[in-house]
Amino acid sequence: MSVHPLSDLIRFTRHNSPFYSALYAHLPAGTDRLADLPVVDQNAFWAANTLQDNTVLTAPLGEAVVYKTGGTTGAPKFSCFTREEWREFVTAFGQGLVEAGLRPGHRVADLFYAGELYASFLFVLDSLAHAPVDNVRLPIGGAAPLETTVPTLEDFGAQVVAATPTTLCRLAEHVVATGRQLPSVELLFFGGEALFDDQRRLLAAAFPHAEARSLGYASVDAGLLGRPVPGPDPRVHRVFSPHTVVEILDETTDEPIEEEGRAGRVVVTQLFRRLMPVIRYPAGDRAEWTDRAAGHFRILGRAEEGVRVGPVSLYSQDALAAVAAADTDGRVMGTQLVVRRHEGRDQLVLRLATAPGDDDAAELEVLAKAVVAELNAARPLYPDSVDAGYVHPMTVEWARHSDLVVNSRSGKLVRVIDERPTA
Repeated sequence: MSVHPLSDLIRFTRHNSPFYSALYAHLPAGTDRLADLPVVDQNAFWAANTLQDNTVLTAPLGEAVVYKTGGTTGAPKFSCFTREEWREFVTAFGQGLVEAGLRPGHRVADLFYAGELYASFLFVLDSLAHAPVDNVRLPIGGAAPLETTVPTLEDFGAQVVAATPTTLCRLAEHVVATGRQLPSVELLFFGGEALFDDQRRLLAAAFPHAEARSLGYASVDAGLLGRPVPGPDPRVHRVFSPHTVVEILDETTDEPIEEEGRAGRVVVTQLFRRLMPVIRYPAGDRAEWTDRAAGHFRILGRAEEGVRVGPVSLYSQDALAAVAAADTDGRVMGTQLVVRRHEGRDQLVLRLATAPGDDDAAELEVLAKAVVAELNAARPLYPDSVDAGYVHPMTVEWARHSDLVVNSRSGKLVRVIDERPTA
């Protein structure tokens, strides 16, 4: 299988996907440049990419693997790959693992999560199996009890542990609390969320000889995005060429950014996926080019489409829906998601604006609790993560509309604000 020429992919998608056909209806028949195509609107994409009457797919679901993805609302969304597409996906990512530091004979513990249609555990396991170097795979999983995980790592002399930063820290905390260390571990492959300095200190206490490195940049909906780039900054990645085209677009005009050091939103096109085409799809992150000619870029955090709070993916639409459901009197005039970090854990703060004079503390407290309850119900992983000690409880911060952060150039409301310091 293979990577498809862009012009062929556009032509095929336009002919076989009703969603893309409608999206491109105003374009000339021979359009074959990405810059001439509209950027996909995530809400429209997921409204069309449904289990029944799907208009995004280019063929009926007859041969595929299906995984769950966050999408843009609280409802579950699903991403489909043919057998050949999945093999291409994990083979390319497996090659990137070597650039991240995987060496022949490494014993690798996979502590990502499996089941309920989630992809990360199987994705990492398959990527290791398709990597171009021999390795020993230990499919432990992130839900395994720490009391059995640690002895397994010790018994097999695991040299690499792959997991989210949250899982790595939970493991490290357990190791330290039991008065032990795991000196055989050389690499901590993290993915799915950012790694912060306070987490590094905890990891160093449990894994004194280990270096934490990004295992790569990918998602089940957007697909391949970036290979790790060796160096001091784990946020820097290299485009998965020729499988993927990554664009960094101006957040106001959507014009492609070519200069280095200028932030924009990441938009991706996958040249190996045809069943569920991904063409100019917003990946949900902000980034900047660090070496444009080499295809190197630095991830700067989540874009307006969504944010990662510990192990939980949240989207602005989730918060808007929760507010709409709870605020039956229409008191909320504006909504922003603010992510902060203190005491070693992330926290989501819902900044809600009310009209001047709407200051009844008792009533606002009731409304705040109702909004939080709605959002927790839509994203149950958040309260579960609070109970597990991974994140702080969600809170509401009341404000005026003039207090909300806006884009300095366009004046548009910024939906997601990430106030966490990143290394």
